[in-house]
Amino acid sequence: MPINITMPALSPTMEEGNLAKWLVKEGDTIKSGDVIAEIETDKATMEVEAVDEGVVAKIVVPAGTEGVKVNSLIAILAADGEDVAAAAAGGGSAAPKAEAKATEAPKEAEKPAAAAPAPVAAAPAAAQNHGGAGLFSSPLARRIAANAGLDIKSVAGSGPHGRVVKSDVEKAIASGGAKPAAAAAAAPAAAASAAPAAAPKGMSEEAVLKLFDAGSYELVPHDGMRKTIAKRLQESKQTIPHFYVSVDVELDALLALRAQINGSAPEKDGKPAYKLSVNDMVIKAMALALRDVPDANVSWTDTNMVKHKHADVGVAVSIPGGLITPIIRSAELKSLSAISNEMKDLGKRAKERKLKPEEYQGGTTAVSNMGMMGVKNFAAVVNPPHATILAVGAGEERVVVKKGQMVIVNAMTVTLSTDHRCVDGALGAELLGAFKRYIESPMGMLV
Repeated sequence: MPINITMPALSPTMEEGNLAKWLVKEGDTIKSGDVIAEIETDKATMEVEAVDEGVVAKIVVPAGTEGVKVNSLIAILAADGEDVAAAAAGGGSAAPKAEAKATEAPKEAEKPAAAAPAPVAAAPAAAQNHGGAGLFSSPLARRIAANAGLDIKSVAGSGPHGRVVKSDVEKAIASGGAKPAAAAAAAPAAAASAAPAAAPKGMSEEAVLKLFDAGSYELVPHDGMRKTIAKRLQESKQTIPHFYVSVDVELDALLALRAQINGSAPEKDGKPAYKLSVNDMVIKAMALALRDVPDANVSWTDTNMVKHKHADVGVAVSIPGGLITPIIRSAELKSLSAISNEMKDLGKRAKERKLKPEEYQGGTTAVSNMGMMGVKNFAAVVNPPHATILAVGAGEERVVVKKGQMVIVNAMTVTLSTDHRCVDGALGAELLGAFKRYIESPMGMLV
């Protein structure tokens, strides 16, 4: 009996993903544990392992397909001794349909057999019915066409279901056979005579475009990461009553201790075994502050207060197209050198989009440091299920008064954003006070 391979749920909240790459082709024999595909979620690329053994009878969803729903059929496997052709023709009847859109033409070996039934819609209905008019195209093809001033609707597509891909647009440009795209931009220009005004929240795209001259902008489709960020932060601001507490902290003692620790680091393979950053020490101080003020290490639900036993600190990392918060688990129990090395590894893999979901989902608080960008002071948005997030500004020399004398110190401003449903003002101030003590008396982080 044919075995259906379906789109896996790589995390509890995953609803769909992009089938980035097939690592097998039709006719390949696979066994349990073999890596067969790469799946892209909004923030990571994950390898998918086979659960069953057999021969790949049919690849239903081609590589490069976006928006494949969890549990949708993506391939059919013929069991040991089963006729491959029969499995390809008979599999998939019980699988839910995948609402997917392809972005680039798959490799020849990855294309589904033309004569086989198609239990999965590999593209939206509009794309299948456009009759080769170029309505269904990859983002790269659309961008190249727009830059060349060509109407992509006049380009004949060579991809599955007539999809227009990069090579189609390049051929059209070389031959001069595509129509100019001037007519497509005419509509916004007609309404541009009105004086531009600020776009209020909730304004439609059509209404926004009417405020600008045609040709003065380009449209960049939202990717999965940007959609997720927008959804979560809009939810945060609409549901969490934020309040903010700021404090200045002196850094001289911390900088001196950091230099001493880094200077005494043993060598490993000709390099220091660790190199602490100020941010590593901020993570540790925040974790210890939550340990000391456990009532602030919580998450809100409608029925209960979730009190966490450990401080799992998420750290905001900027990556192309957005940001992600890899998590240092039980940071209050880890040494500064362990936090530093773990953060370097997580940060590197975050930028490569190679984090596993469990490495960036959850956590009990977060740190967002924009000091290295020269930002002096800012307030971050709480990221559910966290109840707090610490925004860290730049360290700088400041003049302060001590015992009636002006002295120069290194200092930075930090702002704690909190969920007022579970962390009241006094509790937030207590947490920030504990953090300040660890930063200004950093030897406490070593004992």
